[in-house]
Amino acid sequence: PAHTGVFQWMLKLECHFINGSDRVRLVERFIYNREQLVHFDSDLGHFVGHTPFGEIQAKHWNRQPELVEEGRVQVDTFCRHNYEVSTPVLVSR
Repeated sequence: PAHTGVFQWMLKLECHFINGSDRVRLVERFIYNREQLVHFDSDLGHFVGHTPFGEIQAKHWNRQPELVEEGRVQVDTFCRHNYEVSTPVLVSR
């Protein structure tokens, strides 16, 4: 009752590293009120809907090549970059 009218929109980025940064997978999750609507998986190379609304969004986003390409590029610009920056600090601990 105290949270009536409160809505949560969350974007969660996950980088999965296999054998260091040789093989990297990015999963980008779009979550609304604790329910995953849609996600982008760099291994698949496109958006996947999980709810009726998410399926509509996934179809719409998959028709926009610049959005799909941005997801693929984030493997290097976000995941690999952060791996290279973070690894020396984390390994030394």
